[in-house]
Amino acid sequence: MVRILFLSFISFFLFLTSFQASAQEEKAVPKAGEGISAFLQRNKRPGKAYYLEFLELNKKQLHGKNELRLGVKYLLPPLKSTTEKTSGNSSSPSATAVGQTIREPLFGKGLEQVRVSGNRLKGACFYVVSGHGGPDPGAIGKVGGVELHEDEYAYDVALRLARNLMEEGAKVYIIIRDAKDGIRDARYLNNSKRETCMGDEIPLNQVERLRQRCIKINELYRKDRKNYTYCRAIFLHVDSRSKRQQTDVFFYHAPSSANGKRLATTMKNTFETKYDIHQPNRGFSGTVSPRNLYVLVNSVPPGVFVELGNIQNTFDQRRFVISSNRQALAKWMMEGFIADYKKNK
Repeated sequence: MVRILFLSFISFFLFLTSFQASAQEEKAVPKAGEGISAFLQRNKRPGKAYYLEFLELNKKQLHGKNELRLGVKYLLPPLKSTTEKTSGNSSSPSATAVGQTIREPLFGKGLEQVRVSGNRLKGACFYVVSGHGGPDPGAIGKVGGVELHEDEYAYDVALRLARNLMEEGAKVYIIIRDAKDGIRDARYLNNSKRETCMGDEIPLNQVERLRQRCIKINELYRKDRKNYTYCRAIFLHVDSRSKRQQTDVFFYHAPSSANGKRLATTMKNTFETKYDIHQPNRGFSGTVSPRNLYVLVNSVPPGVFVELGNIQNTFDQRRFVISSNRQALAKWMMEGFIADYKKNK
């Protein structure tokens, strides 16, 4: 009798263990055209931590390629409790106290911990948008046999800018994001199609792509404008012109936006000052002008559209491929925001 009870207990224990394991091993099938980030976002698992865990769980099904196949059931990472989730899923936290540390996994290993070292942008909110991404690399230049993709270099500058803004106490949304890249110091940045619009797959159609990011910004701004008196969007791009045409950084604003025009002008003046200090014999020929660009006209918060240079020109390429130059671009734009913020008070 004792033996029968013991065997029954063992059978029940094995059944319970099997049931619990199967309950924890949640699976799902991707939709047509869905990337990993969008797939995880739909299944309520956004962010870099879930992304990396998913790759590890499904490395046999992925066969070394970070691409999903239709009809295949993929293991989903276990849902984390609220206290386990990171701050990198939507934006930097609202905390602005000097000395506080914010964790943003998008900046990559070694840089994800951001210490707030100043308060010059306390009370300000920013929407940082790098151009193109996902299925669209944007403009493509070449150095020897190496391709330079606009979206990769604009994204790296965007991350650097976002981090600088956070260090000065600002709330920052990184609208276009890649869960893997982080801030990179390499000269030649590897190309990928992983970028998402805050977790949503980026459409190939240009209008839909631009519309998607404007909708994201406007949804966030509707809430942020109640808490912040200064909200600004910045769109970062790299131009493509004749190889012989060297250009400086230039700035666009929406034709009817007085705040956008002031911001663009302040940015330009900041760059002029920096060039006078660091390259006094060169001068600065960047310009400010109004443009009916979709993202400027259709995003509600005032914004500035920045062209960082000509990706085809040899001299301009140095502005992108040297990481210290990318950092300088980010720092100078941050200082332009600080100067404009002061004017707004």
